Amino acid sequence: MSEYVLDVRAQQVLRLLVNRYIDGGKPVGSRTLSRDSQLDLSPATIRNVMSDLEDLGLLVAPHTSSGRIPTEEGFRLFIDSLINIEMPKNGDIEAIRDELNTDKSTEELLDSASVLLSGMTHLAGLVMIPRRDAMRFRHIEFLPLSDNRVLAILVVNEDEVQNKILQVSRTYSPSELEQMSNYLNELCVGKNIVDVRQQLLREMGDVGKSVNGVTRAAIGLAEQTLSGDVKTDMLVAGQNNLMDFHELAELETLRHLFQAFVEKRELLSLLDQCLSSDGLQIFIGRETGYRVLDNCSVVTAPYSLNGDSVGVLGVIGPTRMSYEKIIPVVNVTAKFLGAALNR
Repeated sequence: MSEYVLDVRAQQVLRLLVNRYIDGGKPVGSRTLSRDSQLDLSPATIRNVMSDLEDLGLLVAPHTSSGRIPTEEGFRLFIDSLINIEMPKNGDIEAIRDELNTDKSTEELLDSASVLLSGMTHLAGLVMIPRRDAMRFRHIEFLPLSDNRVLAILVVNEDEVQNKILQVSRTYSPSELEQMSNYLNELCVGKNIVDVRQQLLREMGDVGKSVNGVTRAAIGLAEQTLSGDVKTDMLVAGQNNLMDFHELAELETLRHLFQAFVEKRELLSLLDQCLSSDGLQIFIGRETGYRVLDNCSVVTAPYSLNGDSVGVLGVIGPTRMSYEKIIPVVNVTAKFLGAALNR
C-alpha cells in the first residue's frame, strides 16, 4: 500500500484526474475536472487540491501553464487505494472460456492465452511457457533407429509430447527398449522432472555391477532424454499495439521495446520474479527495474498446474493503461488457463 494519506476531496480529484488522463493521454486541467458531474467543486478549489497533490509528488505539470498528469507515485496510490475494478462483461468471460477450452494442446492453449490478452486489452500479451522443472513425467517410450540411434518419446503433464533422438553405444532390440521403457514408467510416473532426474541419479549409484545391463542402459537413456539446462521461454502477441500510444511511439523507445521482446531476457527475468510471488502483480514504470520499461506498466498473474504456480501471464502497455478493465482480464485469463491445463 502507498504511504500517502489523502482526505476525501483529494482522493476524488486524484481518481478523476487519473481516469481522465488514461482516457485522453493529455494533461488534465482544473476546468476540465470542474465540468465533471462527479465533482461538486469550483475550478479554484480543484486547482488548490491539484497543487497540494503536486507538492506530494503525485502529480506533475509537464509544461508551464498546462494541466497535470499522474506521476508513477500517483498511479501507485490510485491502484493501491482508489481503483474501481470493472469485472469483464459476461460475453468477454465466455470468450475467454471458449478460447481456452480443453480440446487444445498445451502449446495451443498458451498461444491462445497470449493472443486473447493482446486482443482484449489492445496491449502486448505475454505468456511464460511452463518451466521444464515443473513438468510431470507421464510416459516414456524408446524406438530403435538406424546407426545406433534411439528415438525417445516423452509425455509430460497430460498430453504434451517431446521427441529427442539419442546416440547410443550399440544397437538395442525393440524388446530391450520396451523393457527400458517399462522400467522407467514404473519408476518415475507422476513425478516432476527435477524429482525424476534425482531419482535416476540415486538409481545410477545403487545399481552397481549386480544389476543387468538393460536397467543401467535405461537409466542412461533417460538421463540423455532429460538432460539440458532448465530454460524458460515466453510467447508474445500484439507488440504492434504499443505503436498506438504516443508516449511509446518515439522511434528510439519503440526500438528498445521491440528489441526487448525479441531478446526476452529482461522480460523473462521480470516474469520469473512474479512466479515466486503470490497473486496479481503490477509494476509501474521504474518499478520493473529495467530501463526499457521506464515508460510502461506490466500487469501479471500466475497460472497453476497440479496446484503449483508454473508460469506467469500478463500484459505490457503504457503507464496510462486502463487498469480497472485490464486487471480482471489478466486475472480471469490466468484462472481459465490453469483450469484448462489441469483438465
